Amino acid sequence: MIVSWNTTNKCNLTCSHCYRDAGEKYKEELNTEEAKTLISQIARAGFKVMIFSGGEPLMREDIFELIEYAAKLGLRPVMGTNGTLITKKIAKRLKEVGTAAVGISLDSLDYKKHDEFRGYDGAFRDTVKAMINCYELGLRFQVHTTVMDWNKEEIISIADFAAAIGASGYHIFFLIPTGRGENIQKEMLGAGEYEELLMKIMKKQQQMDIEIKPTCAPQFIRIANKIGTKVRYSKGCIAGIDYCIINPKGQVQPCAYLNEITGDVREKPFDEIWKESALFNELRSLNYKGSCGKCSYKNSCGGCRARAAYYNDGDYMAEEILCMLSSR
Repeated sequence: MIVSWNTTNKCNLTCSHCYRDAGEKYKEELNTEEAKTLISQIARAGFKVMIFSGGEPLMREDIFELIEYAAKLGLRPVMGTNGTLITKKIAKRLKEVGTAAVGISLDSLDYKKHDEFRGYDGAFRDTVKAMINCYELGLRFQVHTTVMDWNKEEIISIADFAAAIGASGYHIFFLIPTGRGENIQKEMLGAGEYEELLMKIMKKQQQMDIEIKPTCAPQFIRIANKIGTKVRYSKGCIAGIDYCIINPKGQVQPCAYLNEITGDVREKPFDEIWKESALFNELRSLNYKGSCGKCSYKNSCGGCRARAAYYNDGDYMAEEILCMLSSR
């Protein structure tokens, strides 16, 4: 099971697609002691992997202390970062406190496109340097890319780049229009383009030693099975099933892109929210509607629940209309 904690809303970049609309720190963010209580409850709930994300997690002053605390409790701490702050000194410190891996975002091999998307001149340079720093210090890292219509032709090339620079994996995120991402809906792929790209990605996986993992595109399970690509995942969308997030204010959500609050860790322990939430238990029922409910891949794919909610007036159990098997 995997949990992601948005440690802060503070960020040094202004990325066009940011689901958190990150920038300024919230006054209501969990303090150090509250964060440690949360981490203890996460371990008690049986989670294995804890993602420290943001905003930009490296802008939180106590981040190393909290990662070390999680590691001592037996969790596998990993970090989701834009990478621009990972100097050799930071990479060394991350490794020392027990960080198992970092996910570093790179959206184009064209530095101008990446910098523009991230809202910072020099983002490409600093991000690639971060990868080199991690590799040289023996800190495991993977490359993350958000797919848009303007970089879809680069995805396979970025996979090759990730392998060449020493990444352990390449995770490809399919946009859901939340936060600032709602402003760039026109740059999203259509259902046919999703299907075509997922096919290319799964065929590429057959040629690669590193893992390639589409995220927020659960149909990849169906496509992988169809063409015989071996993947270590048995379920596409795991929101509320084997995954959830805690936002910077301590509110629990099924995933980063599904803005339904199911509990507050300041009011109720996280492990109780995870076990008792009516929203989570509804997601676990797999009682989907429309095409998703009738689909033979219901158990292995599940459709993207966040995308289903966005295009169906908040109904997260509805069918996902950007799937090729959708009835719409």
